[in-house]
Amino acid sequence: MKVLVVGSGGREHTLVWKIAQSPKASKIYCAPGNAGISQQAECVPIKAENIAELICFAQEKEIDLTVVGPEAPLTKGIVDEFEKRNLRIFGPSKDASQLEGSKVFAKEIMLEAGVPTGKCEIFEDSDKATHYIESQPVPIVIKADGLAAGKGVIVAKTKEEALEAIDLIMVKRTFGKAGDRIMIEECLIGEEASILAFCDGESFIPMVSSQDHKAIYDGDMGPNTGGMGAYSTAPVINEHMMETISSKVFQPVINKMKQKGIPYKGVLYAGIMITESGLKVLEFNVRFGDPETQVILPRLKTDLIDIMESCIDGKLNEAGIEWENEAAVCVVIASGGYPGPYKKGEIITGIKQAEQLQDVIVFHAGTALAGKDIVTSGGRVLGITALGANIEQAIDRAYKAVGEIHFNKIYFRSDIADKALKYL
Repeated sequence: MKVLVVGSGGREHTLVWKIAQSPKASKIYCAPGNAGISQQAECVPIKAENIAELICFAQEKEIDLTVVGPEAPLTKGIVDEFEKRNLRIFGPSKDASQLEGSKVFAKEIMLEAGVPTGKCEIFEDSDKATHYIESQPVPIVIKADGLAAGKGVIVAKTKEEALEAIDLIMVKRTFGKAGDRIMIEECLIGEEASILAFCDGESFIPMVSSQDHKAIYDGDMGPNTGGMGAYSTAPVINEHMMETISSKVFQPVINKMKQKGIPYKGVLYAGIMITESGLKVLEFNVRFGDPETQVILPRLKTDLIDIMESCIDGKLNEAGIEWENEAAVCVVIASGGYPGPYKKGEIITGIKQAEQLQDVIVFHAGTALAGKDIVTSGGRVLGITALGANIEQAIDRAYKAVGEIHFNKIYFRSDIADKALKYL
C-alpha cells in the first residue's frame, strides 16, 4: 500500500513511524513533513491545508490510504473532497469535524446527548461578554469558538485577566475569525486526562489513557501551549472510570452524531476533567492529540493500518486492538520564548545519542534540514518518548535522553508525568 500522511509535527512523525511498522505499507509519503519524517517517508512540499494539491498528488501517485494529522484540513473538508474522488482517507467529515472546529457546536452536542460538561454562556458581542464577567466568580474560562492552534482557551484567575482575554479574542482579534464568538465557561477543578477512541460511525474502541501538560512552566504555571509533554497510562483513569467515559461520553456522542446524519469516523479525542463531583468533558478534538500520540502509539501492538481501514469500512467491531503494558513518557523540547516569539534555525545536536538509549524514540516536530544540519523550525522542536516497565522508569529514560539534546535557548519542563507518581 502507498500511504500519505498529512502534516508536519510530532504527531505526524509518530504516525509515519507507526505506519512504517506495518507490512502493508510499501511506500509512505508525508506532506509537508519535517527533518525526522524525511528519514522514514518521502516528504512532499505541499502544505497540510492545500487540499486541491493534496488531491492531485494522491491521484497521481495512486495513494491507497491518506491519514490526516492536523485539525485544520479536517475542518476545511479534506475528507469529503477525497471521498468524492473515491480516495480512501482516515478522518471525520467536515460536518463531523465541527466537534473541534466550533466549541459552541461541541457544547450543543454534549448538552443534547446528556454528556456531563461545565456550565457556559455564549457571546457574539464583547460588551455583553464584559458585562457578564462582572457577575461571575473567578477563576473562569474564556474560549474562542473556532480553531486557535491550541491557544484559544484562557483560564482567567482574576476578573481583570478575564476582561483582557475578551479584549484579546474579540476586540484585538488575535485568533482571527475563531474569535467571532466566545464561550465563557465555569472553571472545572480537578485532574485532567485525554481519552482517544477509534470510531467507525457506529461503534468505537477507546485507546489507552494519557495526560497532556499544556502549560509552559513546571507546576502547570504560565500560558497554555500546544502541549509540553504527556504520559500514558494516566492513573486517574482507572478501569471503572474508563467504563464510565465509554458509556457517558463516547457512546452518547457517537449516537447523537449518527442521529443527526453526520456519522463520526476517525479518532475522537475527549479532554476529561475528573472533579470531586465526577467526570466532566472539557472539549473534543477530531484527530490524534499532540503530544498524546507520542505516548499512545508506541504502546499499540495492533497494525495501525488495519485499524484505520476497519474504521473507514465500518467494521471496527471486527478489529481486535492490543496494547503493551509498558508506561510511556514524552518530554517536549521547545524553542526559548515559545509560546511567544522564538528564533528559528538553531543547530540541534545529540539526537543520535538520544536515540541510542534504551527504549527511547525521538519524534521531530519543528525541525528542518539546513545542509547536513538539523535545525529548529518551530516552537515545539522535538518530542522525546521513552518506554519503561513503570512510569518511574519511563520518566528516568526520557530525561536521560533529553540531557543528550542541545541547541541555543533550549527549553523543556522538568516535571512531566510527576502527577502520576502520587498514585504509586
